[in-house]
Amino acid sequence: MSKEYRVQWTSNAKEDLLNIVGYIKEDSPSIAREIYQKIKKKANSSNFFPLKGRVVSELQKEGITMYRELISSSWRIMYKVDNDTVYIMAIFDSRQNVEELLLQKLLRSSMLTKQS
Repeated sequence: MSKEYRVQWTSNAKEDLLNIVGYIKEDSPSIAREIYQKIKKKANSSNFFPLKGRVVSELQKEGITMYRELISSSWRIMYKVDNDTVYIMAIFDSRQNVEELLLQKLLRSSMLTKQS
């Protein structure tokens, strides 16, 4: 019997998904809805076999191996597993530079922390 995992979306990943869908929705609401559903379905499938995703190669080069990813069309769904929970951390367009995006996210969150 396989272990049950709970999928939890971080606020960062939710924001990523809403930004992606919002951008696409300007041109095609039906395609935006389809992409939203595909990404959500793929991310939620990680609760069955969470270690099936590959380690994020850009982070692995830096010795960071706790983050994995699933691919849904041209989207990279980054997540980490902690005990019985799969945390969806971020959603990226696979054509974008992940290292640059992560740096921007870290800088943005550190600025928000300083303002609090």
